[in-house]
Amino acid sequence: MNRTFLNQLPPERIELGLPDKKPLMGEAEARSEADRCLYCTDAPCIKACPTEIDIPTFIKKIATGNVTGSAKTIFEQNLLGYSCSRVCPVEVLCEGSCVYTAWQHRPISIGKLQRYATEHATKNLDAQIFTPKAAVAGRSKKVACIGAGPASLAFAGYLAIEGHSAVIFEKRATPGGLNATGVAPYKLHAEDALREVEWVRSLGVEIKTGVEIGKDIKGAQLLAEYDAVFIGVGLGDDSRLDVPGEVGVNVHGATAWIEKMKLDPRATPIRGCTIAVIGGGNTAIDVARECALLGAAEVVMIYRRGADEMSGYKHELDGGRKEGVRFVTHAQPTGFVRDERGALLAVTVVTMKDGKPVAGTERDIACDLAALAIGQSKLRAIAAELPGVALDARGCVVADPKTGATGNLKVFSGGDCINGGKEVVNAVADGRNAARHLHALWSASPIPTRFTRGGP
Repeated sequence: MNRTFLNQLPPERIELGLPDKKPLMGEAEARSEADRCLYCTDAPCIKACPTEIDIPTFIKKIATGNVTGSAKTIFEQNLLGYSCSRVCPVEVLCEGSCVYTAWQHRPISIGKLQRYATEHATKNLDAQIFTPKAAVAGRSKKVACIGAGPASLAFAGYLAIEGHSAVIFEKRATPGGLNATGVAPYKLHAEDALREVEWVRSLGVEIKTGVEIGKDIKGAQLLAEYDAVFIGVGLGDDSRLDVPGEVGVNVHGATAWIEKMKLDPRATPIRGCTIAVIGGGNTAIDVARECALLGAAEVVMIYRRGADEMSGYKHELDGGRKEGVRFVTHAQPTGFVRDERGALLAVTVVTMKDGKPVAGTERDIACDLAALAIGQSKLRAIAAELPGVALDARGCVVADPKTGATGNLKVFSGGDCINGGKEVVNAVADGRNAARHLHALWSASPIPTRFTRGGP
């Protein structure tokens, strides 16, 4: 297969300076680790997984040398099981629920084992994990997906397996959503995300990039030409502070900066720079850790509340501290300092107490580059393109969390655009559930159970 999207990646990218923090297991290591699994009857790890993968069964298949069978068990529930194995916060999901954790022992390395199975199984795109059903006249349907992120890829992939025609429209030149453009490179490089895109494409999914809905193709056209439309567009642009000095060189939105670092060879080098990251969530700590690992002289993470109120995962924040990230809490940015040529010199902050600025406490924190990780704007334009699709007070698409159904009978949705920004695995679950719901409706068959326990 011609890996078109992989060929588009520039060879010189800053992200390539970040090594894999959780390298692929070898066969002996994987089988030894798999042998530790107790194959629990109640399997708390399954309950903790949003896609309800039969974790004990896929692990047991690794232990017996059936790696392809292990991967199939994973993909039956999570078609993007490869990227999820690398980016999921397993510490608070499956591994955090492992019985070994409850016994205060090291949990099974579920994420690493899942990567082992899925990476080996999808290396050769000609290897058939699934054989998509042939299209049947009068029964096979056509679906269009807006956005090429995890939710759309899962939705399109599962319907393609069932013999339906699925087309994904992506406004960027690079598909994959945040897996390709926004995930910290020490978890997943862009080429790894695009290999997974090619794996989904090999199931018969068509991906059209450089196509923006509302500009290049109208929503009304999609509704007329397709039996269903799926919205999987993620969130909008990075939010801004709207303070003096913000507009200018080297003040970036966090997700925009990560995308540039991952895909653009012209991105600003980080080594030796002083970096200020504004925010306390997972995106903020990802940027901070990336910069530290890329050789920044200093990385300062600035947050307006206390450290215990940061929404970033504790294990990620702890990792940042070990890597030298300095935390400045109870500090709110009020502006950016620039020299006469416009070069960034510092961010000005004021001390916050009880949610209010303390007069006379302004100070400058030196920085060469600042990344704003304070949230993302919502995508209101998409609702105007698709009649009947409503947005809630947060600007998210209103959809049934179990089926993805919206106020328009032909429109479904899933991922960050309905949940406000959760994990990749949640987006995959949304896309899968919507696909199963639609296929059941079209085939007049019962909706498949979300989880059926397999055999060892």
